Amino acid sequence: MLDTTARIGTPEGIELTLRVAGPVPRALAWVLDLLIRGVILVAIGFGAGALGQFGAAVMLLSMFLLEWLYPAWFEVNWSGSTPGKRALGLMVLHDDGTPVRWSAALTRNLLRALDFLPFMYFLGYCAMVSNRDFKRLGDFAANTLVVYRDEKPRPLTIPEAAPFAPPFQLSAAEQRTVLDFAERSARLTPERSAELAEIASSLTAGRSGDAATGRLVALANHLIGRR
Repeated sequence: MLDTTARIGTPEGIELTLRVAGPVPRALAWVLDLLIRGVILVAIGFGAGALGQFGAAVMLLSMFLLEWLYPAWFEVNWSGSTPGKRALGLMVLHDDGTPVRWSAALTRNLLRALDFLPFMYFLGYCAMVSNRDFKRLGDFAANTLVVYRDEKPRPLTIPEAAPFAPPFQLSAAEQRTVLDFAERSARLTPERSAELAEIASSLTAGRSGDAATGRLVALANHLIGRR
């Protein structure tokens, strides 16, 4: 794998490629949401302080709603993002790539209590780093993914080279891998690019170094129809 992605096939035969968010951006989004909830709670506290026992009840109810319904409401009504997630460019989706709905949003957020155990989301962190989609326990239960939001399609930028037809027929997944490599090759060091290219020895005919990279880039040019 060239990066951490989730590939999802739709009933229409279209393959979606989603960039999965890891623990660090998700933790930063959680901290931002925590600060926002804290500011809201402080503001409510100023007004509730003059209401005596009724004000105390308002505070308790506000704490409950902000802790458990704030994330779910935003994820359902803000295209899968809380304010913190939106600031970090993240969103929640179902495993099949569809927008998250109330049942899944409530499930993943209510199970944060389990992910928090024994302290500071330790159990949730252990679950995230043990699977390639960085799912915490709430995500497993709700069948959800946290991914990066792509605001606009990224253009395919494959370096130009004399096209070269593959020596044998490639599957759709193999073609996608060649194209992904060619697109990213310009952003990799020559050593790392050659290391990855040499893995596909059946396509590079045993070439090494820059020659192996060049052969895969040439294959990619053939796949996108350059002449």
